[in-house]
Amino acid sequence: MSSLPVVLMAAGASPSPSPSDTAPAVPSLQDAQDGATSAASWVEQNWSTWLAMGLQILLIIVVAVALRSVVRRAITKLIERMGRTAQAVNGTALGGLLVNAERRRQRSAAIGSVLRSVASFLILGTAALMVLSTFKINLAPLLASAGVAGVAIGFGARNLVTDFLSGVFMILEDQYGVGDVIDAGVATGEVIEVGLRVTKLRGPNGAIWYIRNGEVKRIGNLSQGWATAGVDVTVGSGEDLDKVKATLDEVAEKMSKEEPWNELLWGPVEVLGLDSVLIDSMVVRVSAKTMPGKSVTVERELRWRIKRAFDAASIRTVGGATAVEDAEDLPDPTAAVAAPSAFSNTDSPQSMAATPITTQRTVPPKRQT
Repeated sequence: MSSLPVVLMAAGASPSPSPSDTAPAVPSLQDAQDGATSAASWVEQNWSTWLAMGLQILLIIVVAVALRSVVRRAITKLIERMGRTAQAVNGTALGGLLVNAERRRQRSAAIGSVLRSVASFLILGTAALMVLSTFKINLAPLLASAGVAGVAIGFGARNLVTDFLSGVFMILEDQYGVGDVIDAGVATGEVIEVGLRVTKLRGPNGAIWYIRNGEVKRIGNLSQGWATAGVDVTVGSGEDLDKVKATLDEVAEKMSKEEPWNELLWGPVEVLGLDSVLIDSMVVRVSAKTMPGKSVTVERELRWRIKRAFDAASIRTVGGATAVEDAEDLPDPTAAVAAPSAFSNTDSPQSMAATPITTQRTVPPKRQT
């Protein structure tokens, strides 16, 4: 039996070599020259497009950076103007700011930070979208995805967004600041820190309250403008009103001339008159305009001075604990009440003695027949 090469040679055909037996083709110099020519031709055809895109991207970046710098500088100048003293801004649009330096500094810093962050986000975000558009990227799916993601994040973090927006408007509207005593509904105390998300209060007992800005529905600021100190003086119905008024006027005049009360009082202490008239007493109202947050201190001092002046003028105050002094002159309310009867107790000897004796019925003996 003959082999396969012999048969093929007899048929006049030579066997083809296997791919593993062939040597790798080495590109010739002509092939390299043709490839370089093609690459150069492709670069020559597209370099103008690349140059235009590069210049456009560079222009977008330069304009965005320059615009961001200008806007931030304008915001900084605005914040510096807001931080000036009250005398410098008196009569201008910014004259409503309060004089407290720390409060002014914190409010200005918070407003400046928010404005700079918003400006940077808008400018740089717009520049990024414009750069992507120069690469012929379809922004419609990207914007649609961003919109859906924004809605999802908004629903998931709605409380955080609410707190942030509420904090921004609280600072912009100057509702309160560091050092103010406020009533936020959920807590009352002195503001020690104002943030965009939470506000820190120190309560009367020293506790620190962290209040989310989105949960505050109402705010009562006790430190803005001025406060009112009101004292109600209750005297007997038989007292001389002219003498009472003269004594109160003397106390008010003396207090308004002494330190430090002359600085805490922003107006004269006024005797407003009778607030109410009862059968055995009269209530005289005394009021004064004070420095914010100092009304309680002025009220306590007024009560102290009024009580001492009334004792010196032999004017008796009534109501509360002082009414015990008049208890000796009043008739005993239990005098007309009869003593409890001994017969009301069924176990007492008197009640048992008064109980009728019950007769026992005897059965006669049976007759025998």
